[in-house]
Amino acid sequence: MTPLDPGLVLGAYAVGVFPMADDRDADEVYWVEPRTRAVLPLDGFHLSRSLSRTLARDRFRVTADTAFAGVIRLCAESAADRPSTWISGAIEQAFLALHERGHAHSVECWDGDRLVGGLYGLALGRAFFGESMVSRATDASKVALAWLVARLRAGGFTLLDCQFQTAHLATLGAVEIDRSAYLAALSAALAGVVGVAAPSSVPGDWAALDRAGAAAAGALSRSVSGPVAGKDIVQLLVQTS
Repeated sequence: MTPLDPGLVLGAYAVGVFPMADDRDADEVYWVEPRTRAVLPLDGFHLSRSLSRTLARDRFRVTADTAFAGVIRLCAESAADRPSTWISGAIEQAFLALHERGHAHSVECWDGDRLVGGLYGLALGRAFFGESMVSRATDASKVALAWLVARLRAGGFTLLDCQFQTAHLATLGAVEIDRSAYLAALSAALAGVVGVAAPSSVPGDWAALDRAGAAAAGALSRSVSGPVAGKDIVQLLVQTS
């Protein structure tokens, strides 16, 4: 396996390019810049009545950054609907390193002590680049995405990049934009990032939701679970910008 430099990965995302591999055991990666890009407007998340009820009832225990390695492994596993994966060992190792450096994050859904779904991605400036999401229980990936959108809204992010459009993402509010529109949105989201643009704005705050929940509860918390409940996420998602 040829190692993938984490710094190179960060630089690629900053110009609208991301790595993929042909399969889990692929020795090399290739770099992708789609002509059209799927993005999910943070004020355009489609919260259905059924998903709203699932969130409000706290069907899953939801955490953030407590099982990053577990989420990326689960995303890379073969399943009936996805027998192969683009997440090679080199990509996995690069994202584990980026997580250690505070750039890559995950949202996890638990049924008891069992990890049943989640997602992971990369945060840079006020952009979040969603890499992959997975579900091993009904609605687990939808719940994880809802929590992600709420977290990004609370943290002042402006861009949620979903890479490629799917029917599943479309039902949740994702839309396709062309390359020029995407690069304009990316440039705005990266304004202020050292080495990318002249400092002019505050980067997105991944931990803002945690602090808001901790403040409301009068205690500190490392994860999204606990002080922040599903009903709070519903309220955040239905608020207008």
